[in-house]
Amino acid sequence: MTTVLALVREAPAGQTEHALIVRLRDEGVAPFAGADLAEPMDLFRTHFILFHSLYRLRAQLAAEGEWLRIHCLDIGIDDASAGSESASGQAVVAGDSLRDYYMDLDNLDTMDRATVEAMLSGFWRRLDAGERRHEALELLGLDEPAGVEEVTRRYRQLAQQHHPDKGGDTDTLQRLNEARMLLITSV
Repeated sequence: MTTVLALVREAPAGQTEHALIVRLRDEGVAPFAGADLAEPMDLFRTHFILFHSLYRLRAQLAAEGEWLRIHCLDIGIDDASAGSESASGQAVVAGDSLRDYYMDLDNLDTMDRATVEAMLSGFWRRLDAGERRHEALELLGLDEPAGVEEVTRRYRQLAQQHHPDKGGDTDTLQRLNEARMLLITSV
């Protein structure tokens, strides 16, 4: 945990989980040094052990007036007394289900390949859906949050503009229709 804390402190603006794992690997810290991150079980074990360590560090740092941000895209430390948005009012609470999951080492020991692969598959599907939603919003020229009425109104404007009978093209109209369907079914 000492090396994890030192590497987190070396990146005051924060860092991604992947960047931290690479740094731990480069430092030769087990089990990160020997992990094959392309192999699902190694990836899960590495992720789990890192998050277990981070949640233990959060409790330690909270007692010292610091708040450890723990997210796969942002691992960093805030001064809990500085009033920053992420640190203000934070406390180590008993109802944190993610912390509870990572603090229970039985969750690491009982994980099998099929379950890990299903989790990874679900993650990539959700990520793809989020990217597709972002692309659909961009195509329609909308920002989040976009409700059904707003999506429908904007779609109708663009559909009239790009309809083949009005000088538009079929491909654009089909892409607009797909974007509308994706957005109204994901609200």
